Amino acid sequence: MLNRFRQFWTTIISPIANLLLRLGVSADAVTLVGTFGVCAGALVFFPRGELWIGCLVITAFVFSDLIDGYMARKSGTSSKWGSYLDSTLDRLGDGAIFGGLVLFYSRTGDDIMSGIALWALVMGATTSYARAKAESLGLHASGGLAERADRLVAVLVIAFFADVLDLPILLKIVLSLLAIASTITVVQRTLSVHAQVKAERAASSGAEADAEPDTPTA
Repeated sequence: MLNRFRQFWTTIISPIANLLLRLGVSADAVTLVGTFGVCAGALVFFPRGELWIGCLVITAFVFSDLIDGYMARKSGTSSKWGSYLDSTLDRLGDGAIFGGLVLFYSRTGDDIMSGIALWALVMGATTSYARAKAESLGLHASGGLAERADRLVAVLVIAFFADVLDLPILLKIVLSLLAIASTITVVQRTLSVHAQVKAERAASSGAEADAEPDTPTA
């Protein structure tokens, strides 16, 4: 859903990206620094209960996901390696964010919310894997109720305000909804892939039937 705003944010960050290019900074370097910043913000501040600080740090670095892509396209250095590195480190950053929340709830003794945060982490990773696996098979499994950008924006915005306003119930509600939405997204993508496979089989069977020679009659 939030991917529709990608062009807007690209326009906003383009001056920064252009400056980094003039300074000789590579897109891969931005990817690495951004991931380190996201992981540090989540795993240092979230477990200590300093959610609003962690959200600010993460937000400052999460824009590297747009900056590095723009830099690669602008400099003509887009490559399979860059795409692989970016996607892999994105998963690492996502895991750190939800893992930090797991540690936060675990340290406060809230085992139920710790489990919900863990489930949201697992389903988020499975959502991404479902798409990657489908594409490796020549199929499509994008879209769904809760894509990556939706999950990140929801958890960061609500975690920030839940801490600032001292309304922890807000984060509990959103995490629970994200866990459910991510599960639904996995199911949606799985059903989509299953339908595509069935359609391919039907088309293949139809082609084979058309190719069979007519049986001569006496």
